[in-house]
Amino acid sequence: MSDPTPPSASAPAPAPAPAVPAPAAHAPSDHPAMQLNRLSKRFGDKVAVDDLSLTVPVGSFYGMVGPNGAGKTTTLSMATGLLHPDAGQSLIHGVDLWAEPLKAKALIGNLSDGVKLFDRLTGEQLVTYNGLLFGLDRDEVAERVADLLKLLDLESAAGTLVVDYSAGMTKKIALACALVHAPRLLVLDEPFESVDPVSAANIRDILTGYVQNGGTVIVSSHVMDLVQRMCDHVAVVANGRVLVAGTVDEVRDGSTLEDRFVDLVGGRTHAEGPEWLRRS
Repeated sequence: MSDPTPPSASAPAPAPAPAVPAPAAHAPSDHPAMQLNRLSKRFGDKVAVDDLSLTVPVGSFYGMVGPNGAGKTTTLSMATGLLHPDAGQSLIHGVDLWAEPLKAKALIGNLSDGVKLFDRLTGEQLVTYNGLLFGLDRDEVAERVADLLKLLDLESAAGTLVVDYSAGMTKKIALACALVHAPRLLVLDEPFESVDPVSAANIRDILTGYVQNGGTVIVSSHVMDLVQRMCDHVAVVANGRVLVAGTVDEVRDGSTLEDRFVDLVGGRTHAEGPEWLRRS
């Protein structure tokens, strides 16, 4: 018996996954993606960032690691215009952030730890609002929002108020807001915190693709193994200063990034703990 299914009725190929909005095209530049020159910040008697300088090359996946209280979040907040430095300069693709804030901030997609979202909007409304703030027309914003919600597995939550999102979902919708205007530089403070392993893997793929398409990513994280596997450059920060910076292999210096980090930062104890914790 012949096959009853005609050739024309074969199943259609699955639709391709939506692409991350590619970084906006600009003329080539000799400037780094980010150049921090002698940034400093003090809160009362506490020196949070102390004369910190750092260069992030264009097209790099740059990790920033350091212990709690090292000054990472304060540094990134000053670098992206969320916090005014006491001294120093932040240049984004050669644009002085504090001299030309609108021009510089248009080049940045920012996911900052602890910054409040407009969480009385739905996820779809929030990402749409961010796209419109950057001057995109409504049709383009609608297309990009749909792509990002699908990419981040948030389609089913598109009509849910962000205030009702889980911590991981909130992190993902904040990433969508950072990506919607196709920035040239993504600055992400602890982007994997509270995110489940599957979502974390998807986010890593998205960020890797973004870098491969010409973008630059700076990510702050406490997870050394993640940074070692994901990043090509890294800076170790402690006490508001950069202890060492360079390619991951240069900074590791033949060791693991975690061991090198502990050696640089110090503070590791080898005690077995109090006697009441031991079992004979």
